[in-house]
Amino acid sequence: MNVLYIIMAVVSVLLFVYLGYALLKPEKF
Repeated sequence: MNVLYIIMAVVSVLLFVYLGYALLKPEKF
């Protein structure tokens, strides 16, 4: 198991969710 790959995958998922939430809730920004 490559720890760096796992970390990058988790960060990618979190970023995707954050961007999706930002698009759904533009009033928060």
